Amino acid sequence: MSRAPRLHPDGKTRCPWPGEDPFYVAYHDTEWGVPEYDDRALYEKLILDGFQAGLSWITILRKRDNFRKAFDDFQPEKIARYSDKKVHALMNDVGIVRNRAKIEGTILSAKSYLDIMEKGPGFSKLLWDFMDGRPKVNHFKTTASVPASTPLSVQISKELSSRGFKFVGPTIVYAFMQATGMVNDHLVDCHCHATCGKTQRKPRLRAK
Repeated sequence: MSRAPRLHPDGKTRCPWPGEDPFYVAYHDTEWGVPEYDDRALYEKLILDGFQAGLSWITILRKRDNFRKAFDDFQPEKIARYSDKKVHALMNDVGIVRNRAKIEGTILSAKSYLDIMEKGPGFSKLLWDFMDGRPKVNHFKTTASVPASTPLSVQISKELSSRGFKFVGPTIVYAFMQATGMVNDHLVDCHCHATCGKTQRKPRLRAK
């Protein structure tokens, strides 16, 4: 179903997908589409997008703090060493999505991430090199024009899969590219379209 941008009570026009939910609107305005270059933040987002498969993003977003607590603030060094006992504990954690394949995939992806960081080229550089270091700015007018995947997301998906990452199909990768600002898919009439590429993403204070 094609949907156009919507005017909100605050006078700003936004993409239709966050609706009127203040939590989702804040995410839309401050995070989605803002270029992310931090290695570990990119790893976290890729993992969360993998957990989203078959679910809505707002479901994952509302559980994000629970995920961060359960997965040691998404520190790949710790996740890569998770034992069967830890997997069992995660499978009993009601605050996250309890899917064994996705949990085990997170561990394998952490090992692949560490390999890229140790042997080169670094996770952020690997991803952004596909974009020549700059976001691709699209000019879609309605949601019907926005693709679920692209030839580039297929290419990145293959690269990540070949390096051992799990739950990185072309559709998941494209959602990841949209969220991390590798592509600007805010609709052209959305107030974020002109500004999100210029916004400096604030670093998140991470747990020690």
